[in-house]
Amino acid sequence: MTPLNILYQDEYLVAVHKPSGLLVHRSALARGETEFLLQRLRDQIGKRVYPVHRLDRPTSGVMVFGLSSEMAALLSEAFSERQVEKRYLAVVRGKAPESERLDYPLREEDGTRPKAEMPAMPAMTDIRRLDSVELPIQVDRYPVARYSLVEAQPLTGRRHQIRRHLSRRGYPIIGDAKHGKSIHNRFFADQLDAPRLLLAATYLAFNHPFIEKRIQLGCALDETMKRVFEQFGWSGHLPLDSVRTPPTAKPAALQER
Repeated sequence: MTPLNILYQDEYLVAVHKPSGLLVHRSALARGETEFLLQRLRDQIGKRVYPVHRLDRPTSGVMVFGLSSEMAALLSEAFSERQVEKRYLAVVRGKAPESERLDYPLREEDGTRPKAEMPAMPAMTDIRRLDSVELPIQVDRYPVARYSLVEAQPLTGRRHQIRRHLSRRGYPIIGDAKHGKSIHNRFFADQLDAPRLLLAATYLAFNHPFIEKRIQLGCALDETMKRVFEQFGWSGHLPLDSVRTPPTAKPAALQER
C-alpha cells in the first residue's frame, strides 16, 4: 500500500493529503468498507490521531488531525469559529463568473430526517475563475463544450457546501454524481480518464494553538486532476506541496496558562 503523503507534522498535529475515495473514519456511510484515513495515518506514524474537520469521501486534499484530544478540540473550535482559511480547486461545467460570492442558505443533509424538514442555514462561498477551456466537441446540446477551473473559498462549513453552491449557480463540479450532470461526468470518465469528483482541498491556513506560528499548507493535486489540467493547458495553475510558518501573536492556548 502506498504511504500517505504527510505534508506537515510536529508534536501537536499532523497534516496529510487525503486520497480521493477514502473515507476519513468509520461511520454509517461505511457499509462494509475496511480502509479509512484515520487508521491508515495512525498505523503509518505510530500515534493516535484525532479528526478535526471533514472532507467528503470523493474530495482529495489537505486534512489536519490533532495528536491529542486537547489539540483536536482547539483546532475544531478554530474551524467552527471560521478562523481557518480554506481554498479548493474545482473543474466545473460552463464558463464560470470571473469572481462572485455565492450566498445561498443550505439545509443540512445528515440523513436523520427529510431534508425539507431541516432548517436552512446561512452559507457563503467565494469563487474565482482561474481559467477556462472550450472543446470543439458536442457533449450536451451545444456544439462546443466549455469547462472552467474555479478556486472556491468557503466562508461557512455546511455539508457539501461547495458542490451544492456551484451546482445551484449553474456550474456543477465534474464528477459530482449527486449535484452534477451525468452526461459531462461520463465524458470525463470515458474520454479524459477522470472518473471521479474533480474537487481538491489545496490550501489550509490557521494559527497554531501552541506555537507562535501561522501554519500555511499547500497541497498538490493527485494524478487524475493533474492529468486533466495538463490536457486543458492549465499546468500553470497546478499547486505544489508547501509549508510556510510565519510568526503570529502569542497563541490563546498559552495566554490562558
